[in-house]
Amino acid sequence: MAATPLPSTRKTYWHETRAPRYSLTFALPLFVLYELLAAALSQGAQGLRNGADVMLKAPFVALTGARGPLVFVGLLGVIFLWLVYRDSRGKAPLKASTFAFMLAESVVLAAVFGVVVGMVTAQLLNPMQRLAMGVQLEQLGVPSGIMVSLGAGLYEELLFRVILVGALLWGSRKLLGWGPVASGTFAILGGALIFSAFHYVGPYGDALTLSSFMFRAVAGVAFSALYVVRGFGITAWTHALYDVMLVLLA
Repeated sequence: MAATPLPSTRKTYWHETRAPRYSLTFALPLFVLYELLAAALSQGAQGLRNGADVMLKAPFVALTGARGPLVFVGLLGVIFLWLVYRDSRGKAPLKASTFAFMLAESVVLAAVFGVVVGMVTAQLLNPMQRLAMGVQLEQLGVPSGIMVSLGAGLYEELLFRVILVGALLWGSRKLLGWGPVASGTFAILGGALIFSAFHYVGPYGDALTLSSFMFRAVAGVAFSALYVVRGFGITAWTHALYDVMLVLLA
């Protein structure tokens, strides 16, 4: 007798962790940690923030003034929770063990990314220069550096992967009529170049050099590919932990 096929609805760890109920729930502590640290480290009405955070909140500040950041945070939180709720209906309860494995995966990926990106750019930067990529954050102090790194994982992935790569992918498919391979390559490479250029904007931006630009572009390709394969939550935590490692090593 032929073996009975497994139900098509069965989900593995690989599929479950890409679903909103796991991916977004996993990202929520990162969101909370960053906002709490940013509030605790702020001085008066002004405070250091991740650049992508500032860019995303700018339209809300323009529309609602000083309440703009709070409106944005509230709206983003509501969207996250709604997507998690919608995806959770009729599904098995969330498992703590799955989140533990996701955190372990993110730690391993952050370490691997540090090695891989370093190897790819080995001909462009010497080891001390590679570590200096995080020096601007380190000069702010470890608490501020960690805070900005957490914001990078959350808001840079939201801006440059979810929004930018998603928009480039949609535009190349719908407007240019490209196939999945061409549109995916265009979205990943185009998003990586824009992501790299972003790091030279503002008072805390890096000094622009070809080698450091390539370093950032390689990292952008790696994070974009990871986002496509593993989803938002793991990519956000991997990026945050990767940047924290740079700050601590610097």
